[in-house]
Amino acid sequence: MIQSVSNRYIQSERMFKQAEKSIPGGVNSPVRAFKSVGGNPVFMKRANGAFLYDVDGNEYVDYINSWGPMILGYNHKDVVSAIQEQLRLATTFGAPTEVETQLAELIKTMVPSLDLIRFVSSGTEACMSALRLARGYTKRNKFIKFSGCYHGHADPFLVQAGSGLATLNIQNTPGVPSAVTDDTLVAPYNDVAAVEQLFEDYPNEIAALIIEPIAGNMGCIRPADGFLEKLRELCNTNGTVLIFDEVMTGFRITPGGVQGFMGVEADLVTYGKVIGGGLPVGAFGGKKEIMNHIAPLGQVYQAGTLSGNPLAVSAGYATLKVLNENQEIYTNIQNTGALLKKEIHQILSQNGIANSINQVGSMISISFGEKEITNFEDITPSSIEKFNEFFHFMLSHGIYLPPSGYETWFISDAISSSHIDKTLTAIRKFK
Repeated sequence: MIQSVSNRYIQSERMFKQAEKSIPGGVNSPVRAFKSVGGNPVFMKRANGAFLYDVDGNEYVDYINSWGPMILGYNHKDVVSAIQEQLRLATTFGAPTEVETQLAELIKTMVPSLDLIRFVSSGTEACMSALRLARGYTKRNKFIKFSGCYHGHADPFLVQAGSGLATLNIQNTPGVPSAVTDDTLVAPYNDVAAVEQLFEDYPNEIAALIIEPIAGNMGCIRPADGFLEKLRELCNTNGTVLIFDEVMTGFRITPGGVQGFMGVEADLVTYGKVIGGGLPVGAFGGKKEIMNHIAPLGQVYQAGTLSGNPLAVSAGYATLKVLNENQEIYTNIQNTGALLKKEIHQILSQNGIANSINQVGSMISISFGEKEITNFEDITPSSIEKFNEFFHFMLSHGIYLPPSGYETWFISDAISSSHIDKTLTAIRKFK
């Protein structure tokens, strides 16, 4: 049952009604609108460590992490200090700064397969630019993506694009001409045969294959054994650029991302979220042979006035420096994820609630039903309906989850045993 408006959310309700007068739907990103789970969004005021505090003074253990970037928790002292130091100098220059190079060099240290990196301002820009670069490099137009994978809201990607569109039940996006998506080829996630068929159907036409190497926009889904390796082989055989969209997984799963975790190297990789430490930033990078085609070295044009913004890059550099120097953080959040998976599954099962939980490192998601979720097509309407009930129950007990059953949860290093206990105590009451 969706929680009714009460004294608990008076200020949030007032602010939402005011926002609707000036902002479409009252929100600046659709999934924030609670359209899937029902009700109106909660307005946040501050955060610290593992906690969020809304405008009505309610406290929540946070499992969204601002959709991924807050891997260290909120207000980490090193990140705050880096932002304050840069803020005293300037918020932007529109000119090169040393910290851009420092962040690029640190990323290359953590991801040895990267030769060159270009910073942008969002994950959408990163994926859009990587696809353009792959097309310019190969002189081909078609590309393969996977149903349920989201690579930002650039026009070519808005085909079977996972969580955001699924949450709002948007099947086709007005404003995206069919001519723009005619070269978008779609295969089910974890389905090698479907990918092989696409390469057979379009020989020497496929510029790129882009994938979330661990999916996070249809819940958390791990690639099947050998799946990424087979994609690498098919791309090699067909002269196709393999792009890993690590906007979610980059520096969250391991220091080297999924490339380091799975041992499969992509030709191009896109980043966002963690590399901005909570401020807007994105990046794409890869082999010098390909990156040399981006302007000003080559003819593939890409630009951005605030790309490499010094505030965002400083926050990102501080975040990655902490992660690189304290790699036990990855062990800690993996252990937290594994514990939550085990305990939540056991509690729900004891309460007679069928469930399947996917977890990789600090990413985790729950499906309500016995079936293991291996691709977007496995997610059932009944699971989403049960999740909506679960979401509001947990929110009322001070646990903040993504407001969509199609989204993954994110765990921060700030989550402690007391936060886990609070989470599990709430779940024990859910029927």
